[in-house]
Amino acid sequence: MGIAIDRLQEHLHGTRLLGSIQSTLYFDQNTLMPAAGSAWRGEQLALIARQLHGRQSSPAYAELVEQAAAELAAEPRGEDPGDWERNLSLLRQDLRRQRSQDPALVGALVEAQSRGYGLWQEARSRADFSLFAPALEEMIRLRQEQARQLAVGERADGGLERSCWETLAQPFEPGISKARLETLFTPLQEQLPPLIERTLQRGLPQQVPTGKSVHLPEPVQQKLCQELLESWGFDGRIAALARSPHPFSCTLGPSDFRLTTRIVPGSPYSAFLATAHEWGHSLYEQGLPRRADQWFAWPLGDATSMGVHESQSLFWECRVARSQAFARHWHPRFCSALGGADPWGSASTLWRALNPLRPGLNRVEADELTYCLHILLRYELEVSLLEEGLPVAELPRRWNQLMEELLGLIPANDAEGCLQDVHWSEGLFGYFPSYALGHLISAQLGEAMEAELGPLEARIAAGEDQELLGWLRRHVHPLGRSVDGGSLVEQVSGRPLEAAPFLAYLEAKVDRLMAT
Repeated sequence: MGIAIDRLQEHLHGTRLLGSIQSTLYFDQNTLMPAAGSAWRGEQLALIARQLHGRQSSPAYAELVEQAAAELAAEPRGEDPGDWERNLSLLRQDLRRQRSQDPALVGALVEAQSRGYGLWQEARSRADFSLFAPALEEMIRLRQEQARQLAVGERADGGLERSCWETLAQPFEPGISKARLETLFTPLQEQLPPLIERTLQRGLPQQVPTGKSVHLPEPVQQKLCQELLESWGFDGRIAALARSPHPFSCTLGPSDFRLTTRIVPGSPYSAFLATAHEWGHSLYEQGLPRRADQWFAWPLGDATSMGVHESQSLFWECRVARSQAFARHWHPRFCSALGGADPWGSASTLWRALNPLRPGLNRVEADELTYCLHILLRYELEVSLLEEGLPVAELPRRWNQLMEELLGLIPANDAEGCLQDVHWSEGLFGYFPSYALGHLISAQLGEAMEAELGPLEARIAAGEDQELLGWLRRHVHPLGRSVDGGSLVEQVSGRPLEAAPFLAYLEAKVDRLMAT
């Protein structure tokens, strides 16, 4: 290996170490840290953010990247040259992005994130948006300035002209545009409301026998979550499950994978499904092509987009854990966890309970039929806040208005409405569409999987969940960032991403649920 490549790898290893420390502090902030620690944690995170920015934007680092490129050009390595070219392209892309940002802005953003998270928690607990509004106003101002700086840098390098929202969305969905989202989301906006209306008119399927209710005590929910993880390959030597106000998954190191869930009063299946969702994220992270000598060195082994990431979590939550075959397979386990009691009376009733088909106020608890409408609402509001001058004070009213238009529901308070998600407290504008893209990608990849393995229901019924994981390990996970999200879908499924497979999947599932 050449000297420049050695030095670049050493530099990037140090950068990744700092990044993992940052992620560890973030995980602690969202799980065990007391609320009063938020100010100090904000300073800690800001310090690391400034150090990371300095390492990844310095002239010395830029020179190192170019020296390594020259070395590779002069002495090609044994690996696929395309991998090296792609890696260097990604490094240069991130370098341009880092160098276009003011270090003071980078630090201010991290401090605002920590402060905003604490205020969001307080505001949600009191169902009072006014407590969070000033933090959101500050975050919008900072993100708008960040988008402006990034856009100047892109134009200087001959890049595309992007709007404020599009610029902020690039880290989550590289190459995404509002025009592309309109192509993918318009069929959802046109076809989902009529499908929901037809479903409601047919009458909702019964979720529990008449006169009974299902109560899963907290220890029972915890037991079922642990059993689910163990059946899907959870290894306590490299993974850990915790609790947080908002479920999430993160990777802290090459053998350190964390996920969280939460117990929601009155929602007995919430923790179970959230655990399935977050473990899907972690399985993707564990399957990415990160060799021991490059885990903290090259970007090629990272996830290609959050849409692909979400497709993996939604596959395990929706295609597997919400499937009819899964309910049949797991019905005895649910009864055993309750000491032999069976409040459902049948596996079919448990399946319907896992798929309520009922419009609700909460995105995380939403069924597959209504979930994407929650995303369309958030996407429209983000664009309005960032680009169209929607006053922050008007957000609760506009949220409620859109909720009534899309789902026929009006939140009783801010906690049920615009305060339910953590994302805006951290300024993660551009993230939400990835959830809907994940549904579309999951459906299209699911079709490709069935073409090779046969019906997924049959595999799940036979307890062959690992066969499904094996397919993903062969076709999806090894690609990492060697291709972008759209190219990955086309490569694996044989056609560009579209909404039709997801809508067809929903139609078929609704018909099966209504028939049982």
